[in-house]
Amino acid sequence: MQKMMMGKNHGVESSGQSGGKIGSDSSPFDSFPLDCISKIVSFTSPRDACVAATVSKAFESAAKSDVVWEKFLPPEYASLVPSSRHFSSKKVLYFAFCEEPLLIDDGTKSFWLEKASGKRCLMLSAMNISIIWGDTPQYWKWISIPEARFKSVAKLRHVCWFEIRGRVKTRVLSPKTRYSAYLVFKKTDSCYGFDDVAVEAGVGVVGHEASTRTICFETDVDNEREMRWIYPEERKDGWMEVDLGEFFNGEEMMNGDEIEMSALETRDLGWKRGLIIQGIEIRPAKIQ
Repeated sequence: MQKMMMGKNHGVESSGQSGGKIGSDSSPFDSFPLDCISKIVSFTSPRDACVAATVSKAFESAAKSDVVWEKFLPPEYASLVPSSRHFSSKKVLYFAFCEEPLLIDDGTKSFWLEKASGKRCLMLSAMNISIIWGDTPQYWKWISIPEARFKSVAKLRHVCWFEIRGRVKTRVLSPKTRYSAYLVFKKTDSCYGFDDVAVEAGVGVVGHEASTRTICFETDVDNEREMRWIYPEERKDGWMEVDLGEFFNGEEMMNGDEIEMSALETRDLGWKRGLIIQGIEIRPAKIQ
């Protein structure tokens, strides 16, 4: 397990500012024992817990309790925290998991929680996914760059057959959650071969037919024929990402099913180079 970096910001905070409680400082619920209020709040979400803290002083105290925030942490949280780290409360620990991805599985994956919901998020590094010809030096090269989350990323040197596949077990993700999968990449100055090129993306349960869509690694394609293509967007960390597709992680899928995500260009077979692949990121889908 590699070192966990933790930030200092503590919150999915509600829109109400400090001191602006909803209603008065007293509430009919204030007569409830604090542990009872905490138990009730623990059945909500991190966002709702922060809102509940604005109801009254009793709710504010209850919503800060470890009973509430331990419920929002992953069951295995204790094994994910380095022994050298200490956190003053479960709430502080929760937001630490949200603010800085934690490297796991010998640095080949990163894990964090979505701040508002507590849903699990995961990124598979390029080392953890299948890149066809990835071990052939004349086609792909493994490099280290400071802006990458992982020790190594894959740099495309020269291929005509482009195929990337990643798999993740559904049990490591949150149940009853719709997820989106994104290929995270950069382009070098010498990148070519991807202009107006349709890449087939697929996401689905292994052993079943995947849903597919057409993606592109260019952002400035101007062609009516390609209006239905999915184009990349720039991330806050400076990388680009393109949406490979969605899947719903139902409770019936928590017994060992795997999700496969892919990006293929194996038809035109034009030569390509200069793409840097960091990995595939899986996070809760945006609500439309």
